[in-house]
Amino acid sequence: MLEKFTEKAINVVSTAQKCANEMHSANIVSEHLLLALFLEAKGIPLKIFKSYDITYENLLKEVTESLDIDHNISTGKTPVFSLHLKELLKNALDLANKSGNPSILYEHLFLAVINDRKSNNVRILEKLGFDVVKSKILLEKLVQRKTKRLYHPEVDDNKETETLNSETDAIFDSEESSKVFERAVAKLSASNYEILGTEQIISSILEDKESQVANILADYGITAEKFEEKLANIQSRQSEYENKQIIFTPNAFRTMNLALQTAKELGSSVVLPEHIVLGVLKAKKGIAYDILKEMNINDDDVAHSIIKPIEKQMPETLTILRLAKEEARRLGRNIVGTEMFLLGIIGEATGLGALVLNELEINIKEARKEVEQLIGFGNEYFDTEIVFTKRAKRVLEKAWELAKTDNKTRIGSEHMLLALTYEPSCLAMKALEQLGVDAVEIKEGIKIQKRLAESNN
Repeated sequence: MLEKFTEKAINVVSTAQKCANEMHSANIVSEHLLLALFLEAKGIPLKIFKSYDITYENLLKEVTESLDIDHNISTGKTPVFSLHLKELLKNALDLANKSGNPSILYEHLFLAVINDRKSNNVRILEKLGFDVVKSKILLEKLVQRKTKRLYHPEVDDNKETETLNSETDAIFDSEESSKVFERAVAKLSASNYEILGTEQIISSILEDKESQVANILADYGITAEKFEEKLANIQSRQSEYENKQIIFTPNAFRTMNLALQTAKELGSSVVLPEHIVLGVLKAKKGIAYDILKEMNINDDDVAHSIIKPIEKQMPETLTILRLAKEEARRLGRNIVGTEMFLLGIIGEATGLGALVLNELEINIKEARKEVEQLIGFGNEYFDTEIVFTKRAKRVLEKAWELAKTDNKTRIGSEHMLLALTYEPSCLAMKALEQLGVDAVEIKEGIKIQKRLAESNN
């Protein structure tokens, strides 16, 4: 029967076995499954446990007392599944079949446990303040909705290849990055190299001691002097090359592309020095990164320190992307498509994009319903990094272009919304069409809101 279990459900059963071993039990019983459900809980199930302030310690205490009463003591042999637990697992399979799921999910195991009146589980949970009836209703709704589509409709099965495009020229459009580039070229001229690498770029960023990003890096002990001292000991540029010869070293080019992408994701239409540093940290390659690691920095800590002041400025696009990721998690997915961008624009609520949709009588409740109809619910909760579909990336690229055309230093929600209309077959536009809105209405609405905003300034 285990072939019908999802990986997450199998993990629960495996953890139940470990619990039985640790408690020196002769059999693996339903109480061990309850402990395993707590230990493996994620997403909504975890929130259910937390809402009743249940901890593993107090749950274990109650289970241990219960098993002592039942005299389920080890005989020295490996614990085996009790007949009752086997029956409970069959009940979980029945629940899966009734809810239309081909596999047994974590939630089916949870439901089987709280439906079971033959064990001590319900009594234990109720003693700890757990509302069995309320939780059962929530879990039943969850498994009924978690059907069907395992793959996001906008995902392209072909692996995305890295492209080095002409957009990189725009990296140095901002005054700050232009100065970084000028200093980097000067450093290159003074060296024996002809091709710009990550080391010259980071060195020139650190040279501007008045910049915010240089001060942040200095807090981590990364100063121009220390960086140059490390750089002087570098004997080879091998970590900058991958058998290619271009104006940038390949790793510098990759870093610049990541800087460009980071700027867009942080809502900026220009690339700033902090985006370049974040690009180095994301690339995790090249001389500059090697030197930073020699200084024993934590990549995540430095990145957080750089992003924190940007977040305080509350750029619209950053808020939209954060909300889009939250919507993806709500649907049990680790993929953000254009439909999540739409929900993020509506959820942001204050930008021109949200105002346009509000005038068109698009609300978050109805939009969510359409999105759920289009993509369904994922079968698992994901703890891995949230990624964008290719189409979503194209929308973000277009929004960046539109912001530059408007001579804006930040990507606004109106740019995100307008960019969606350039992908007429995307899921966001399909959802809007189902809600009775087309691209023409969106474009006209944006024009009107822009005129209103200009007249109020």
